[in-house]
Amino acid sequence: MQEQKPGTPVKFGIIGLFLLLMVVTSNISAPVVQAAGATTAVNIVKYDKNDNKILAEKTVTYQWMEQNLPVQGDGITHYYHQGPVFEGDIWDPDEISNLKDKGAVKGTDIKDLCNLVGGMSPGDEVMIRAVDGWHTEFAYSNVYEPSDRQGIIALCGYNGGYSQEGDGSGVGYPANNAYNSAIQIVFMAKTTNRDGKHVFGNSDMKAALPEEKYQHFYERKYLSTNGLSGKWISEIRIYSGGIKPGMKIELEANQGTFQTCGTKMFRIGKV
Repeated sequence: MQEQKPGTPVKFGIIGLFLLLMVVTSNISAPVVQAAGATTAVNIVKYDKNDNKILAEKTVTYQWMEQNLPVQGDGITHYYHQGPVFEGDIWDPDEISNLKDKGAVKGTDIKDLCNLVGGMSPGDEVMIRAVDGWHTEFAYSNVYEPSDRQGIIALCGYNGGYSQEGDGSGVGYPANNAYNSAIQIVFMAKTTNRDGKHVFGNSDMKAALPEEKYQHFYERKYLSTNGLSGKWISEIRIYSGGIKPGMKIELEANQGTFQTCGTKMFRIGKV
């Protein structure tokens, strides 16, 4: 073996360089990032309206929900949300344009999940949050007194049939990534369009939700109830008295802290 002279740069082969990089990078602290994907359990929390302290908390799996709470959906009937309508009436009262088939889903009414931690009262607001930080909020009336056009708001952990669009959401339960959109929000409208489809359409959203809760497709001009069908749901939060302006909303460590301003939320830093 040739002797290395003092001061001579050490030469590494490809393998040696690779091993060196592994040693160096293994000692560097990387930020923890929550991976997104199908969820199998939901944490339910109720907060006090005065000091935002936790009043009650419970975590349940989709198996527990199915075994202990009323099952919504039959695994045969398909439910639909609606994407933006770019031509003609953007509200599409006939509910026939740009429908998004959510599959033949089964799930649990979020009302029944809220009741596990004391339930909601008029004036309360519920936040439904996904593992990737996405969230949406609903008032008491939308959870406990839904109209037939809206239908119950269900968290679905089973899909009995592929969607017509073939979006690859998978069938079965979320285990082994079969129903990979689970746990997913689906509005199970009781009313149907002229084709007999259970659609929670844009005109239904107009009738059921206050304007500040409308979901838009990029430009504010276009509406889309499909934006309410969040997937990978991991948490339900009940805010007694509602989410008030200036309230700080704590999300996951990699999502930061949000502060409300009117009906909007803005990131204000890391947790």
